[in-house]
Amino acid sequence: MEVNCLKEKLEKFNQVHLLRFWDKISDQEKSTLFKDILELDLQEVTSYFAKSLISIKANRESLDSKIQPIPENIFESIYSSTEEKLEQYELTGLKEISEGRVAILLLAGGQGTRLGVNYPKGMYDVGLPSHSTLFRLQALRIRKLQELAEEKFKKHGQITWYIMTSEATHETTLVYFEKNDYFGLKKENIRAFKQEMLPCFTFDGKIILDEKYHISKAPDGNGGLYRALKMQGILENMTKRGINSVHVFSVDNILVKVADPVFLGFCLSRSADCGVKVVPKRSPNEAVGVVCQVEGQYRVVEYSEITSTTAELRNNDGELVFNAGNICNHYFTLDFLCAVGNEHEGELDLHVAKKKIPYVNEKGIKVIPTSPNGIKVEKFVFDVFKFAKNFAVWETIRECEFSALKNPDVAGFDCPSTVRKDLMSLQKKWLINAGALSVNGDVEISPLLSYAGENLEKMSKGKHIHGPVVLSSHL
Repeated sequence: MEVNCLKEKLEKFNQVHLLRFWDKISDQEKSTLFKDILELDLQEVTSYFAKSLISIKANRESLDSKIQPIPENIFESIYSSTEEKLEQYELTGLKEISEGRVAILLLAGGQGTRLGVNYPKGMYDVGLPSHSTLFRLQALRIRKLQELAEEKFKKHGQITWYIMTSEATHETTLVYFEKNDYFGLKKENIRAFKQEMLPCFTFDGKIILDEKYHISKAPDGNGGLYRALKMQGILENMTKRGINSVHVFSVDNILVKVADPVFLGFCLSRSADCGVKVVPKRSPNEAVGVVCQVEGQYRVVEYSEITSTTAELRNNDGELVFNAGNICNHYFTLDFLCAVGNEHEGELDLHVAKKKIPYVNEKGIKVIPTSPNGIKVEKFVFDVFKFAKNFAVWETIRECEFSALKNPDVAGFDCPSTVRKDLMSLQKKWLINAGALSVNGDVEISPLLSYAGENLEKMSKGKHIHGPVVLSSHL
């Protein structure tokens, strides 16, 4: 091994400490460490640390004097839209689907660590009568949506499902889909790909070793999507498939309307290259980012970046000035994604998370810190908004489209109990709207029966429905 050449390279970037245990590890371990270091673009990753210091400083500064609300001309709300307009948007979206021009891009790199499990969050069973996981619910919604588009336009367009995983979730995700026969979807229309990993740093810029022979790494955040799309051939695959519209969202939203035809139609009608779906904030100080403008650029500002005074500002009609709550639900054209991957990816903002990162100390002993001792550098999916030439914002109803699974039940919010309750409540409304006299107990509607509340009159009108039961297309 050309260890001396490697040492010279590391010295150039002030990282020679990575070889401190070289003489004390086995040949196999040397090979592992050598490979780890060679895979790093040291110039790039060390520049990330330098940029992260700027990010830390920027995050300490309030944005109150720079933040502006979304301009009215790029914003539209389901609350003020007419039935005719919503129907037109839906038809436009279904037509795009029928022509096979739609892809779903699922952000699924996270493990269920906060939930208390060690497997991909998409495999989590929240306790529905069907015991459906998040992956299964989304797969069945895709199947139903393809069916609805074909019924409307007599043309069978298939939605391509791309799933961004991570080192920790990739193989488990692949095995899970194969074991479940891809939930009735065609294997060739589902493609999983891994986001990249970035080294973790000490506060003084040293790359951390989590073993004597292994570098500590973490996923590069959901904004790592754009590099992964290019590096792993996904953009090329989309081009070959004739994809135009890409719907991007996070795996943890149990209510997500995958490839929502209304949202697609809205963005297409405005020729948007980049669109975002938002919900009204529950309160001025809800811990959620808001879509807005900062110095003329569209972006998401976190609740911690503005003061309560700014967060509480209201319009003359009493609504919050900064009310567009971000729910990680985006529309991109393929042309836009290609432009980001080929021209702008290196310009993405970097975000810093101070974390408790296990490390090997100078004596070679593994240490599990009790307080933050280093940083993980991340990119965020929404930081491409500033590159949009035609940005559009669609406001929807939280109770119909957003309920996130993040915590164990003991937290009391964003947990299995709350997301299960939110799904059941929504589907109960569907049944009542379709003419059911009453709905009692846990009544679940299979996505194969209804994507968004349609096709329920026959089984519900004038009836009392009792759970636990799963209403499916077979009843």
